[in-house]
Amino acid sequence: MPGRGERAYAYVKACGIIGKSFVGKRAAALNSVDRLSELDRLVFPGSSRNLPEKGLLVDLEVRINKRAVDSIKTVVNSFKNPPEFLVLLIRSWEYQDLKNSLTALESQNPVKPVFSDLGRFGTIRFSAWPDISAMLMGTDYEFILKTIEKSGDSSLKKSGISLQAELDCHYYNSLWKALGKLKKSDRRMSESILSKEISLRNAVWALRLRTYYHLEAEEIRSHLIDINTVLQGKQVSFAADALKSLEFPLDNRQAWAKWKLLEFLNPDTGGQWKADPRYFQNTAAQYLYRMARHSFRSHPSSLDTIFCFAKVKQFEEDVLTSSAEGLGLGIVSQDVFNMLGLES
Repeated sequence: MPGRGERAYAYVKACGIIGKSFVGKRAAALNSVDRLSELDRLVFPGSSRNLPEKGLLVDLEVRINKRAVDSIKTVVNSFKNPPEFLVLLIRSWEYQDLKNSLTALESQNPVKPVFSDLGRFGTIRFSAWPDISAMLMGTDYEFILKTIEKSGDSSLKKSGISLQAELDCHYYNSLWKALGKLKKSDRRMSESILSKEISLRNAVWALRLRTYYHLEAEEIRSHLIDINTVLQGKQVSFAADALKSLEFPLDNRQAWAKWKLLEFLNPDTGGQWKADPRYFQNTAAQYLYRMARHSFRSHPSSLDTIFCFAKVKQFEEDVLTSSAEGLGLGIVSQDVFNMLGLES
């Protein structure tokens, strides 16, 4: 396990980066931005680009992604031999890039996806794209090749939903197991936040599969991240709340009254109510962000701090990317904030 010196050094770095991030009070600065070029100058002072709006959007999203990844790499690189859990946190970008790659190949999109540079923490050979075998052979994601081979379809026509669900299950199971290898003093907050994240992710996924893909309950069950574990002396399943949601109708909010995650559902504002997966997802993201930001400075010497830091930076990346996309569509910042459920 990392010693005191490495922990202190990593914490100081994380605090410095958070102080310059667009979270908390600093996020309000985004609300006064009306053009992509203004957002570019705000986020990247001294290195903004003089590009047309259309080209600037793509370029800006790439740099926002790189900014988040580089920030977390900087902190985790404070450890000579970082614990597996912290390495897997960085690899969340790798697994998302893989999902994007599979989607591009499935849809036969000729445009090469943009991949995050994880440095020493990366495992997938994205330079081999679109050769999926060359990309994944010998990595933890090699099981995807076996899944494709078993389906008898090398052209990736297997359901994108199933592939993405498999990747989610693989990643979160690996992350949870790695967390369990840390000392209790290093994982108290991480355990609380990550367990909630997986539960909420399952609930969002169940809502999306019902609303957008009209899948039946039994099929949805097979796509959930079903981790069973013991928390605070009780046996729990992170899929339990999502499974319970399958019993409720999507057009009657009153029927959900006793559901544990009711607070994340869109309110009934009159008229015909219908469960909104996007509202649920935004509300859940806000909730997890507040948990991580509140816990960030609680135990400076604990590895929990690095987990919370990573979650805050991921949330900031999502907000900046959403702001850029909104401005690219001509949506004013205030409306983007409202859609994300953010306070201006």
